[in-house]
Amino acid sequence: MTESRFVYDDGDIDTNGSANQHLSDLIARRYSRRQTLRGGLTAMTTAVFGGVLMAGCDDDGDLVTVEPITVSSGQAASVSAGKTVTLRGTASSAAQSVRWTQVSGPQVTLNNANSASATFIAPAVSASTPLVFRFTGTSGLGDSAAADTTITVTPATLDFVAVAKNRNDLVTVPAGYLVTVLYRLGDPINASTSAYANDGTDTNFAARAGDHHDGMSFFGLAATGATRDAAGSTRGLLVLNHENITESYLHPRGQTTTGGVRPEAEAIKEIEAHGVSVIEVTRGASAWSYVQSSALNRRITPNTPMTFNGPARGNPLLRTAYSKDGTQGRGTINNCANGMMPWGTYATAEENWAGYFRRDRGDAAVRSSAGRAKENVSLARYGISEGRAGNYGWTTVTPADASSTIFRKWNATAIADAAADGTADFRHEPFQYGWIVEIDPYDPQSTPRKRTALGRMNHEGVEPSRMVAGVRPAFYMGDDAQNEYIYKFVSSTPWSASDANAADRLAVGDKYLDAGTLYVAKFNADGSGQWLPLTFGSGPLTSGNATYPFADQADVLINTRLAADLLGATPMDRPEWTAVNPANGEMYCTLTNNSSRSPARTDAANPRAYVDPRTDGRNNSAGNVNGHVIRLRENGDTTEAAAFTWDVYAFGAGSDLNKDNINLSGLDDSNDFSSPDGLWFSLPSNVAGQGASPVMWLQTDDGAFTDVTNNQMLAAIPGRVGDGGTKTVNNTTSAGTSTATTRVGKAPGATLKRFLVGPKECEITGITSTPDGKALFVNIQHPGENGGPDNITSNWPASQSGTSASASRPRSATIVITREDGGLVGI
Repeated sequence: MTESRFVYDDGDIDTNGSANQHLSDLIARRYSRRQTLRGGLTAMTTAVFGGVLMAGCDDDGDLVTVEPITVSSGQAASVSAGKTVTLRGTASSAAQSVRWTQVSGPQVTLNNANSASATFIAPAVSASTPLVFRFTGTSGLGDSAAADTTITVTPATLDFVAVAKNRNDLVTVPAGYLVTVLYRLGDPINASTSAYANDGTDTNFAARAGDHHDGMSFFGLAATGATRDAAGSTRGLLVLNHENITESYLHPRGQTTTGGVRPEAEAIKEIEAHGVSVIEVTRGASAWSYVQSSALNRRITPNTPMTFNGPARGNPLLRTAYSKDGTQGRGTINNCANGMMPWGTYATAEENWAGYFRRDRGDAAVRSSAGRAKENVSLARYGISEGRAGNYGWTTVTPADASSTIFRKWNATAIADAAADGTADFRHEPFQYGWIVEIDPYDPQSTPRKRTALGRMNHEGVEPSRMVAGVRPAFYMGDDAQNEYIYKFVSSTPWSASDANAADRLAVGDKYLDAGTLYVAKFNADGSGQWLPLTFGSGPLTSGNATYPFADQADVLINTRLAADLLGATPMDRPEWTAVNPANGEMYCTLTNNSSRSPARTDAANPRAYVDPRTDGRNNSAGNVNGHVIRLRENGDTTEAAAFTWDVYAFGAGSDLNKDNINLSGLDDSNDFSSPDGLWFSLPSNVAGQGASPVMWLQTDDGAFTDVTNNQMLAAIPGRVGDGGTKTVNNTTSAGTSTATTRVGKAPGATLKRFLVGPKECEITGITSTPDGKALFVNIQHPGENGGPDNITSNWPASQSGTSASASRPRSATIVITREDGGLVGI
């Protein structure tokens, strides 16, 4: 502690006429009077004179008395990364100003540094790390004193008590956290649309929130205006998918199907309830809310005009009565997961789109007679077989406007006497779906673009790799169906950091997403793997192939599944969301479950086939019932690699199941889960996504574990590929027995915890946060999905308030989770 303190005092008049020297005269021999008055006395001066009062005269002859300044910087402390630290200093009354500065350690941002109490967020560290801060007090004459304190920061931990499994009708989060319901099914997105009645009578879903909220991203806005600010955390655009509908609650008495014909008004409502929402959200003094009248709000539906980009643009298989040149399309549907592009756009994935199409018997013969028999091979591989009626019966509608084709487009049946090139009907409409669609959320007038270079499949999402200047970025994707594949697209263009802030964001998408190489993954038993390129003219991908004769690269991309089959890719247990660890670039993929995985078809990457016992009286399930999370590390840690290593981060299972053959990750009551689905890493713009151990969030969409708990979300601090070992699994079901050896990551233990449990009959899916990590947005999809108007099985979100809401129909909704103390979520 340093002392050197000044105060002003009117002294007595000097009446001593003797010649004796005064103490002030002694001081003056070494220090001039002006220097004294300006605070030139140093800490050493104080020490020499024992801290006694020192005096000098000002220009008026008044006596100035000098006292020591005293400061204290508080006690040393230890804190984990991500915590808000308050530095409290004290200074004696002589200090007219104080200031905190950082002396050493990883640099942090000090808030209120010019006060006695400054704050900062403890930075991400990989090991215990000291940070030294200095508190300085300064007098009005310029003299100062300082003291240091040390804050030791330890690596981040999951700092919450795990939420217990439950089957309550509300969202349960840990103590110290708050849940705000933000954006619900039917909420209006403009000033002229009425509030949602929630009784089935509401219309105009092109101006309301759609149903089945799913994948989601937050795009920052400047606090003072509707312009992009990637770091904005108090105002932004929330962009989210509306995957599907719970049709029983959308209408007064459920769907009308009189005579096998659907009413036009009901069908329009159902169609418009699909798609994507773009809404403005803001953080108020007490809670987050959405801005109903924002000019940036937008609904994108299955009727919204789209353009095709990339190699398949204009291909004959994309020609329809609506787009005779194959360059345009209408809408996007069954949008599941998503991706946030580094240049500020939103990518939405078309997943289970095939089920919406009708295909009458006899269609295959018409196509064959027109010389297009290979279309039948393609349609069958994507699950559009003859005799399909199409979801929700939209093609049965007779529209009031006879020229309208918004219902007819869902009928993929080829008209016998129509043009064979597909320009007179909608036989090729199924080829217009199954793509990644890029949207500019900041421009409501922009036209979404379907990126055909990324292939056509049941896209679950698209996750960009870490962006490294001069290196071609990768984009990872899963094809969500049983025994489908994992893919990556590597752009032809190396990354340029300046593109992150470009004004024409869709043009940047053209640059990175319209040309490159699409690969499919092959997993080997020894923990290695290869990326197999889907390139026309390579291997079996030629016009001479007997299974499917490819015409060109566009044909390969339109028929991605057929191409991957021929290359020998590894069939996986329903690849869903992909996520990239921002610390090390490793890619994680949820394999949600696979009821068709038999012992005979197990392999190292999909090693389990077992019987899952139930406690609710329903029949036991078999296969890989609980799913797992696989991860891979690119060779050389580069996105351009053609090979990788892999292991399984965690196997889903009930904690009470056999740990030798089922619960291979040793899960317990605090972290057991089933059917992993949503997957996301905290953003690298805040501590939760920084350092060696960023936080990963895992969401479930489960039917096998719902006899024990509603669906849930867990937080994890994962390790890395290869941190565990191998295990041999002995599988037994009624279909037979087998043995498989797999690579298992280190048992998660306390680094995996249950953070949230949702309401009845819901799925937890979709997650994003503000850049500062202090608000976490989560989607609750289809609560009460098994009920209807006469049998309401959930009252959420009305039930979230804690009051009785027994008559309220359930609604999919977006929630915001914040900490009561305003800190980072999860750590």
